[in-house]
Amino acid sequence: MSEEEFKQKPPRTKINKWIRNLWKLFAVGVLFTVGYFFAVDVNLFYLFGASPGLDELENPRNNLPSQIFSADGVLLGRYFRENRDPVPFDSISPVMVKALVATEDERFYEHQGIDPISVLAAVRDNLKGENRGGSTLTQQLAKNLYKLRTKNTKGPLGYVPGISTLVAKTKEWNTSIKLEQRYTKDEILGMYLNTVDFGSNAFGIKVAAKTFFSTTPDSLKPEQAAMLVGVLKAPTTYNPRFNPKNALARRNVVLQQMARNKVITPAQADSLSQIPIELKYQVEQHLDGVPAYYRQAVNEIVRKWAETKELDMYSEGLKIYLTIDSRMQRLAEEAMKEKMKSLQNRFENHWRGKNPWVDDQDKEIPGFIENAIKRTGVYQSLKAKYGSDTAAINLALNTPKKMTVFSWKGPKEMTMSSMDSLRYYKRFMRAGMMTMDPKTGFIKAWVGGIDYENFKYDHVKQAKRQPGSTFKPFVYGAAIDQGYSPCDKIQDKRVTIKYVENGKPMEWTPHNADYSISGRQMTLRHAMGRSINTVTAQLTEAIGWDTVRKFARKLGITSPLEAVPSIGLGSSDVSIYELVNAYSTFLNNGFLNKPMLVMRIEDRNGNLIEQFNPQQKRVITEETAFLMVHMLKGTMEEPGGTSQALWEYDLWKKGNQIGGKTGTTSNHSDGWYVGVTKDLVTGVWVGGEDRSIHFRTSAMGEGSKTALPIFGRFMEKVYQDPDLGIKLGVFPKAKVKINKPYNCVTPAPPRKPKVEDSTAVDTMLEQMNDSISSQF
Repeated sequence: MSEEEFKQKPPRTKINKWIRNLWKLFAVGVLFTVGYFFAVDVNLFYLFGASPGLDELENPRNNLPSQIFSADGVLLGRYFRENRDPVPFDSISPVMVKALVATEDERFYEHQGIDPISVLAAVRDNLKGENRGGSTLTQQLAKNLYKLRTKNTKGPLGYVPGISTLVAKTKEWNTSIKLEQRYTKDEILGMYLNTVDFGSNAFGIKVAAKTFFSTTPDSLKPEQAAMLVGVLKAPTTYNPRFNPKNALARRNVVLQQMARNKVITPAQADSLSQIPIELKYQVEQHLDGVPAYYRQAVNEIVRKWAETKELDMYSEGLKIYLTIDSRMQRLAEEAMKEKMKSLQNRFENHWRGKNPWVDDQDKEIPGFIENAIKRTGVYQSLKAKYGSDTAAINLALNTPKKMTVFSWKGPKEMTMSSMDSLRYYKRFMRAGMMTMDPKTGFIKAWVGGIDYENFKYDHVKQAKRQPGSTFKPFVYGAAIDQGYSPCDKIQDKRVTIKYVENGKPMEWTPHNADYSISGRQMTLRHAMGRSINTVTAQLTEAIGWDTVRKFARKLGITSPLEAVPSIGLGSSDVSIYELVNAYSTFLNNGFLNKPMLVMRIEDRNGNLIEQFNPQQKRVITEETAFLMVHMLKGTMEEPGGTSQALWEYDLWKKGNQIGGKTGTTSNHSDGWYVGVTKDLVTGVWVGGEDRSIHFRTSAMGEGSKTALPIFGRFMEKVYQDPDLGIKLGVFPKAKVKINKPYNCVTPAPPRKPKVEDSTAVDTMLEQMNDSISSQF
């Protein structure tokens, strides 16, 4: 039809034509819209970026903390970036749910994921220049759950200004509609409240209730619920801890919204608006839980494992099960605190009126604290601030200020300077302790110090000190491996051993702890039981000190060891971790374990990802292992055995057997005890932070007086707890034929004899300690 003819048509015909054209435009618009939404949903030509698939919609995946559990199922701590702990919907206070809906989405129960009224209102207000959102709770949930605006969900169009916002919004709409189709309204609200960010590192209602009010989601009061809902608008702006005025005003707005939607009455809203916000604020850190020294080792193990699996230990919701038994850990910590508290009192009385940092002549080391302060973070910060202005640095270091310090009676408020604080803390004796199941290598308790909050340095694996006579079993073990028997005899006599070190001729004359020489022929078992240095030195010379070094290496000692005559008296630094593992080889029939802290790791749904099985290899014969357990029992059974202070403890019912070895280093700087039972191997170290801080006499400073009591008290507690399943009893009998004689006839041991521990005091060790002390 020509234009002229059209003009000549009656008006009704023209109107019909316009209507048909409008319908065509509408149809095209609908088809385009549907096609666009479909294209975004399926990521057509990869232009729009991925949208959540069916599996993701039906199994939404939050960032969840990874949890650490003890072997007995106790939650010990968590790793997280977003601190989140989901709770069921019926565990959330109804007033919290109603306050949320009344404030954030009044028509929540009426729409299907998108609220057209809110969308149009948002468009209108934005055209006026007013910033207003039109998202429903379902849309916000979609954004929280699926991170629809991240780099991983963007296609090429996601980087085009303007279009990127439209595409992201479309994904939210699509996802919201799908969520509404698959979940009930209550389920959507539950998921929302379990995922939303309340600020202060609190994700989800459970953590938020705990962080701000130290309560649970089902116990929230109306005014508390209003405050939490108010925070959602802007978690930083309305944070009640840092912006209390903003938070109060916003809370009152929410209360009015609750009244408007008949959640509470107007009178209640007015009354509650007058109440101040009462916080019980406590923020959890990225590594929360029981403060424990073993966490550092666990962190390293899990981090490396997660890297190999390309998993994020902070967000995957892993369940990490440790070998640590929480009950045994508690008993170990209790035993250490009990004994170290009394030991500290003795140490203070021993040094009353004097500073305990002394040289080999018991003279106070000049400038000790002044030099020590330079290795602290406080000094380094002041140095960065003031540079070479020593006057300003010294003034800051000596300016008193109020601080809370550790004491055995509990935290103590004091006014002291940084220098005073260092002097105060240097006087505390330190300790470390580890217990392991020798059959599996499972570490059952790990106590790296006297108080983790105040003394972070780990004395189980991180610290290494001279082990003294606790190293002697490696000499006797190597000798038995070379053909000696426990019944072979060596004379206790004065000896001088000549050797070459770095091309220079050297001589070394060891002496015994009490400086006496008996002249007696004594069995190897008796010599080790009494810790006779002269016999150990002769035996080391006979088999070769490098043989001793290699034997210790076989048993898992990885620290550098000097192949010198004094190696058997513990002249090279090792850790408790190494010693306990090495002694466990004797109890494990000659098999060396790889110590284990992590037992298994599960995913967030409890499915096993990794099972860490014991790793063992035979390093010595079963006969040698059995004979070394027999040798260790000698410290209790041989006359004058160095473990006999254990008679004082309630450990000897039902014929129970215990073996072990004490150790003390030069100047009593280190006290050691490694104890063995049929079920456990436990190592204990006690000493000052610096080697120059120590007791001055054997009667107070040897291992049988400092470290052994911690072992004794710990084992008392273990045996008294029937739930642990650790029972009194004898060591297992040999499963192989023992060809070497070992049942040597010795007199019955006296009860509670005077115990003398061996101290590796000799010229070479004194020179070594002089060198080491000068560094501190």
